[in-house]
Amino acid sequence: MDNSSKQELTYELEGIFRVYKDGHVHRLRDTDFVPPSSSLSSGLSSKDLTIIPEPNLVSARLYLPKLHHPSQKFPLLVYFHGGAFCVSSPFTHKYHNYLTKLVAEANVVAVSVNYRKAPEHPIPTAYEDSWAALQWVVSHRNRDGPEPWLNDHADFGRVFLAGESAGANIAHNLAIAAGNPEFGLGIELLGVALTHPYFWGSEPIGSEAVDPDRKALVDRLWPVICPSNPDHDDPRVNPFAEHGPGLMGLGCKRVLVCVAERDVLRDRGWAYYAALSRSGWMGVVEIDETRGEGHGFHLNDLESEKAKYLIQRLAAFFNRDVPLF
Repeated sequence: MDNSSKQELTYELEGIFRVYKDGHVHRLRDTDFVPPSSSLSSGLSSKDLTIIPEPNLVSARLYLPKLHHPSQKFPLLVYFHGGAFCVSSPFTHKYHNYLTKLVAEANVVAVSVNYRKAPEHPIPTAYEDSWAALQWVVSHRNRDGPEPWLNDHADFGRVFLAGESAGANIAHNLAIAAGNPEFGLGIELLGVALTHPYFWGSEPIGSEAVDPDRKALVDRLWPVICPSNPDHDDPRVNPFAEHGPGLMGLGCKRVLVCVAERDVLRDRGWAYYAALSRSGWMGVVEIDETRGEGHGFHLNDLESEKAKYLIQRLAAFFNRDVPLF
């Protein structure tokens, strides 16, 4: 590689990535790799697998809770990590530790999906990869799929989607697709949990304009990751856009929206909750706000009381027999 051309910067998204003249993309964070473990301290196990081989190369990290008997069944969680559609993966220290805590608390089988990232793979790649991963998961519903953990221990009557930030956006869009009979998912989703969801729009709402720098960064994001339709009112990023499919057909029975008080995306989460409540959708939607914290706070300090509460809140949502807070 020509180092001189590599050093000639053509584009930068602050704190996320740099693109050089030769096409090289340098990601500025969340590039570490933590291996899976067959025996984690909480008694659960994790392993990595390839869902779709190259050239697409969609992969995942699976988590299995501690078994109390060989045929034990658990709720099934399909999880999508955050990172602005550009960075991170299920294999980073941050997301591996978080999923380990969440799986141990919630007693769920989890599939943490590694979708391809922008700018090399712009939208709709992340949605297509994630939908393909969900279809692969659902292919185990008759207990004859390629992955024994799913065949033996996943309860396909209790399937949830969840995600953080961009991953929450993916979870929402997959739930919209799951509600469309033309896509033929083959199962009914029980619930969707959206933590600090990345939704946006062309017109600011609430307090979004209070912090111009953070608003400017979010304004720049969608056109970079979706150059084919850089409009902030694309219904994939603005689910209440007038020309979008709306929320009435959301393909699940329950939704939990988690927002943080100091997150620039907070008011979009509240707007989503309000819009879903009045959309005519026949499910139950709840919202939970963490006071005094910002976007993704829990991922950086899993031992804090607020992070523990958020994990407990999600665990309760994934377990129908556990009273909601």
